[in-house]
Amino acid sequence: MEAVDIVQAITRWLHIIAGIVWIGLLYFFNWVNSAFAPTMDAETKKKVIPELIPRTLFWFRWGAAWTWFTGVILLSVVFYHSRLFLNEPSNGWTMQAGVMVLSTFLAVFLYDALFKTSLAKKQYKLTVTFGLLIIAGFVCACNHWAGFGYRGYVIHTGAMFGTIMAFNVWFRIWPAQQKIITAIKEGNAPDADLGALAGLRSKHNTYLSIPLIWTMINQHTTFASGHWAYLVVAILVGWHIAFQCYNRAKKVPGF
Repeated sequence: MEAVDIVQAITRWLHIIAGIVWIGLLYFFNWVNSAFAPTMDAETKKKVIPELIPRTLFWFRWGAAWTWFTGVILLSVVFYHSRLFLNEPSNGWTMQAGVMVLSTFLAVFLYDALFKTSLAKKQYKLTVTFGLLIIAGFVCACNHWAGFGYRGYVIHTGAMFGTIMAFNVWFRIWPAQQKIITAIKEGNAPDADLGALAGLRSKHNTYLSIPLIWTMINQHTTFASGHWAYLVVAILVGWHIAFQCYNRAKKVPGF
């Protein structure tokens, strides 16, 4: 067995463990805690939140970090090492391929800038449409311009989603939650804008997570390799699943 196979197996194992921790807590926050937290009075929140949420966020943010880190290693070992992401691996790296790989990890800054605008805050349907067009453009460019094969453009779409999600955790959700928890602990009302920011980015992560899981199993979905539009459809289906889960979460009663 080659050393690269051992590295791949161990890294994939750690990637899945970290991903379960991260995404499991993401769903807890969005589909369980979001309905439970409003039922607490101010005094209960002052006791519960400073003890519960920091512990939860510890596992949440480090699960995100390790999922992203091991994901990048897997990209390097599985796809870049053998140029498996290309339609014609024997042709080697091209400028176009390099641009699209770079775009995968820099797209987060376009996303972050977009969701700081008034357009993103007020025009939900327009923002979703614009975001979908960007994703479709990225996938199409990977496939037709950069020469990525099916598994290549699928996994890089997943890497783009995962990078956005990890960024949200560490640079938007966690800093906001630190201030919110401190305010509640001191008996003060937390800044509503911070709560809105953390809630919005956490919701984005939830919607991105279900299509992301589809991209992770790309080796088993090559039946959809006939056209890049299949991936866009899978993303839409994933978003619909998340939407239905949010609707169901509102109706789950306590005892």
